[in-house]
Formats: sequence, C-alpha cells, structure tokens
Amino acid sequence: MPKRFMNWSSGKDSALCLHRLIESGNAPELLLTTISKEEQRIGMHGTRRELLEEQAAAIGIPLQITELSASTDHEAYNKLMYDTCMQLKSEGFDTAVFGDIFLEDLRNYRETQLNEVGINGEFPLWKNDTKTLIKEFVNSGLKSVIVAALQEHFDEDFVGTEIDSSFISKLPEEVDPCGEYGEFHSFCYNGPIFKQEITFERGDKVLKYYNKPKESKSEIRRPEPVEGRDQKSETLDSNEESRTRSSDSDSRLGFYYLDLIPNN
Repeated sequence: MPKRFMNWSSGKDSALCLHRLIESGNAPELLLTTISKEEQRIGMHGTRRELLEEQAAAIGIPLQITELSASTDHEAYNKLMYDTCMQLKSEGFDTAVFGDIFLEDLRNYRETQLNEVGINGEFPLWKNDTKTLIKEFVNSGLKSVIVAALQEHFDEDFVGTEIDSSFISKLPEEVDPCGEYGEFHSFCYNGPIFKQEITFERGDKVLKYYNKPKESKSEIRRPEPVEGRDQKSETLDSNEESRTRSSDSDSRLGFYYLDLIPNN
C-alpha cells in the first residue's frame, strides 16, 4: 500500500482532497507545507504558522514545514523541494498527493520534479468540475473562510467571506468557482476531517502588490513580490483603497488579505 504525504495549503481544495482520501481509506501519513521564512506565513494564503500547526493538530496528521526565503530563486526552490522529497523518500514515502484540479502545466511541473526522485503523484480532484467541487465541499460539512483575493476581481469586502451554499452566486462570472487560477485562497477551520474547530479572531485587512507572472496562468500561484511593497503590509481604509485602485498598474497584481489571529 502506498505511503502518502500530502502537499497541504490549509485551504478548501486541500481539505476536500484530504476528506476524500480519508473516506476512501487512503489517508496520508504526513502533511507538507511551505511557508515564508521571514513572515512565517503560508505563501499566497498569508495564513500564520500558528494556525497551520493548530489545523494539523486538529486533523491528527503530522505536519512537516519547509521554510522558503524571500530571496530564493526558481532554481534554489527546485533544489529545496528535491532535497525535501529525497528526505521523505528515505523515510519510506513513495506517493505525493496534490489538490490541483485542471492546470496542466502545473501538474506537468510537479510530475517532472517527482520523477527526478522516484515518487509517484496522485491528484484526487483532477479534472473534476469546479462548480461541483464547491458544492461537494459545502455539502461535506467542511468550513472555510476567504483569506486572500485578487484585486482585479474583488474588493476588500470579499476577504472574510465564508464558503457556503450561496458562495458561487457571490463570484464574478470570470472567476473559477474554486479559484483555480489563483483568484482567491481560503483557510479551512472545521468539518469532518477535524477533531475540533480551529478558532481565531479576524484581524486587519491589508493590500499587497506582486509583479505579474509570465504567460502561464498557473504561475499566478507564485508571483514575484514588488520590492518594498510586499514586506510592508498596509492596513486599508476607504481612502487607501481608492488611492491604490487608481494607481494600479498592468505590471503588478494586488491581493487583499485578511489576517486571522489565533485565539490561544
């Protein structure tokens, strides 16, 4: 039987993927997450390390965290993930699970990396209809809140939205129901995969800018920070939002973030 580790983002797709694995008797033995070394937060989700650790503890599956420095380039990132996969392979892991849905280039990239270390890839949500997946997520009893949203499609009020039965009706027509192009990200805090609910306070909303990635839509998952802007979060008010919208540029992406603050 495969020994699985799961690439865990803390969001809805990972949670639904894990729920399917558990229900089918194929639960992974490890969750693997990459966070910012400097900020101690999960990549484009912006979720704090403390909440990630609470989440894994409530699920009851061990968590391994890989820290990624802001100065890490693509080659260094590949080397870091290669070393991580080799370490996991030495511990008997032979299968990596991902919650990707339909981005072919992203899957090809992952499989190329895995082939180099001799680890298989599994994609339980692959090619599923995203509108159906959101309905499955809600019907399963999983609970998630939007923690990051692309300014191109949303205003700041969208961060903090709960993913519920009315969620799809709140999305612009051009946005994928699961945000598969990186339009939004979430934090899953309750549901059948958890032993108890993760509680938190809702903190400030901030706006950060990133350099636009190249042509591949999947690359929106790892945009490059704009010098000086991503390191300094700006708390929003109505005047700030108006100013930043009017000064937006074709060369950068703006993301709204909601800071979730652990209760303990």
